Amino acid sequence: MNFKASLYKRLEKYCRIDTQSDENSQTFPSTKKQLALAKLLTAELKTIGAKAVQLDKYGYVTAEIPSTVKGKKPVIGFLAHMDTSPAASGKGVRPQVHKAWKGGDIVISRKHGLTLNTRNCPELAGCKGEDIVTASGDTLLGADNKAGLAIIMTAAEYLLKHKEIPHGTLKIGFTPDEEVGQGVKFFNIKAFGAHFAYTFDGDVAGAIEEENFNADGIKITIAGKSVHPGTAKNAMANAARIAADIVAAWPENMLPETTENREGFIMLTDIAAGIEKAEVSGIVREHDPKKLKAMEKHLEAIIAAKRLKYPLAKIELAFREQYRNMKEVIVRYPEVMGKLTAAVRQAGLTPHVKPVRGGTDGARLSFMGLPTPNVFTGGYNYHGRYEWVSLDGMNKSAEVLINLAQKWAE
Repeated sequence: MNFKASLYKRLEKYCRIDTQSDENSQTFPSTKKQLALAKLLTAELKTIGAKAVQLDKYGYVTAEIPSTVKGKKPVIGFLAHMDTSPAASGKGVRPQVHKAWKGGDIVISRKHGLTLNTRNCPELAGCKGEDIVTASGDTLLGADNKAGLAIIMTAAEYLLKHKEIPHGTLKIGFTPDEEVGQGVKFFNIKAFGAHFAYTFDGDVAGAIEEENFNADGIKITIAGKSVHPGTAKNAMANAARIAADIVAAWPENMLPETTENREGFIMLTDIAAGIEKAEVSGIVREHDPKKLKAMEKHLEAIIAAKRLKYPLAKIELAFREQYRNMKEVIVRYPEVMGKLTAAVRQAGLTPHVKPVRGGTDGARLSFMGLPTPNVFTGGYNYHGRYEWVSLDGMNKSAEVLINLAQKWAE
């Protein structure tokens, strides 16, 4: 099966729509612009012949592919998210294809001096001879997770055209705001009607994931005291300086850039600061919930020490739960990963089961009652201008989806 032309056509179309989410927004979805893509996907699902297509008030797009077999079979869902990361611009994305990459440098942008190769991204090494898609150097690409959208839509179209392929009832779900940890906050599991599901939101071909980080958000607020610098001794509390001191106090061996595999980290991502007030936000991630709490206690101890150091300031720290490790749920249903590994092997790949060093809608869905592991989409370097995806990897992912549909009908 070769879906590469259809996959790229969809990927290119979806990536050009700016759907960047906003972690500071009080609305849901967090940005109205996500709804532009939601409406396009709704119309496209109707065009390819999907049933029960719906766009609800929260921006969730759902649809159904009717069963082609007799008798009761488990209802299986396939999901992807529509938003892109707040970490880099998603406005004016211009995808470009580097056909049949032979190795060596992939020039993303001569203007910006952005070059992709196996030295700065070893994961690229497995894609020799494949068609690699990047953006133009001014933005992220948005393959996280518009590659997932394109994969599900392309496989769905194929299944709807080929009713001779045996499968039970299949559900499709496209969600907003995954990148800000709120993706399935209002998702109606009961109405969706699936017994098990899979998110298509992973990385390189063959990688599948049944566990993810436990994740909390961090917010540090500092109320300082402003006085004239000429009379500041023992009278000023410079909130900007205090914020910088807190950030610098976090151990360097527990940062994202110094950890790997199952090692946890705290990343303080944003600082808005002046003399009178400052706010630092960030994330804490760890696969082991006990280690997560230990890291949070370590940060609390740092804050306590800074309160003593800066008695004229008021420093507050708050954590907000984002998601928990889905493995706790998924291990209770071995057939979910069993069918997935078989579907990957059937596509001619060796399954690589690994932990997600991040989050996924599947984590929250699993704890809401819908066990949902994660499937590769064929890309890497997400959330930045070095992002790339392989059309060949996307093609394999679409094959895995079709294989999964059949496996659950056996």
